[in-house]
Amino acid sequence: MEEHRQSKKVVGIKQVKKALREGRALEVILADDADPALIEPLEEACREVGVPAKHTASMKELRRACSIAVGAACAAYVR
Repeated sequence: MEEHRQSKKVVGIKQVKKALREGRALEVILADDADPALIEPLEEACREVGVPAKHTASMKELRRACSIAVGAACAAYVR
């Protein structure tokens, strides 16, 4: 998460899917404690478009990294 710290980011399943679909995602961050039914399709979408997907320990950790008030299952750095 350090290398794109100054980049714009989007948070949440719908926004990350949209960024992947539009080719704007640089890197996707997935919370290990998020529901696998939500995360696994995103991992597959990342592989299909060649965007790296990294994991973080928890939704709480991702929440802090994104400076939002609630836990997040995923986020993406975007161009």
